[in-house]
Amino acid sequence: MGEKSALLLGASGLVGSELLHCLLNEKDYKSIVILIRKPLGIQHHKLIEILADFDQLELYRDHFKVNDVFCCLGTTIKKAKSREEMTKVDVGYPLTAAKLAHDEGAKQFLVISSMGADPQSSFSYSRMKGTLETELSNVGFQALHIFRPSLLLGKREESRLGESAAAAIFPPLSFLLVGPLKKYRAIQAKTVAQAMYRAAQNHNQGTTVYLSNEIEALGK
Repeated sequence: MGEKSALLLGASGLVGSELLHCLLNEKDYKSIVILIRKPLGIQHHKLIEILADFDQLELYRDHFKVNDVFCCLGTTIKKAKSREEMTKVDVGYPLTAAKLAHDEGAKQFLVISSMGADPQSSFSYSRMKGTLETELSNVGFQALHIFRPSLLLGKREESRLGESAAAAIFPPLSFLLVGPLKKYRAIQAKTVAQAMYRAAQNHNQGTTVYLSNEIEALGK
């Protein structure tokens, strides 16, 4: 059993749920803390489940005293109801968590961003994710790992019509996406989770950005 501890945010999501099982099953971590809005119904001797109000993360400061933080938070405009609420979940919560974790001594922060993230993008979603990346790079972690997956494949709790249609179309056409186009191939959520776990064990320093094809290679 390893001596490291980890905090996972977004454990109920598509990638987060896969990552939680990975962290619990592998031997590198002695404890896994998750901040969650409602119980997941999972029992494991390494799991510490904290029911949290994400608008008041400061109240849970003691639970940020970990080695590594994995952030899989994210929502949609349909679920958030407004652009402001979506930005709060996709940028505000991760950034607040990062600052708390850094203050409490965490060494690594691993976060899911998005393909095309750019603070200067003309697309609001890409601009939002790019802003998050920029803000996180200024927090001061020894290692910041940014993952930019393409279309995520896997079973979601909520239905996303556009993604469902794309998930049916893109995989059969993957053979056409070669060379520089490989980063546009759809990718399994489980592969992203495995890549995040493995990146945390690589002892990188500074900021590392993983494009979707690089996530695929690392995750497999």
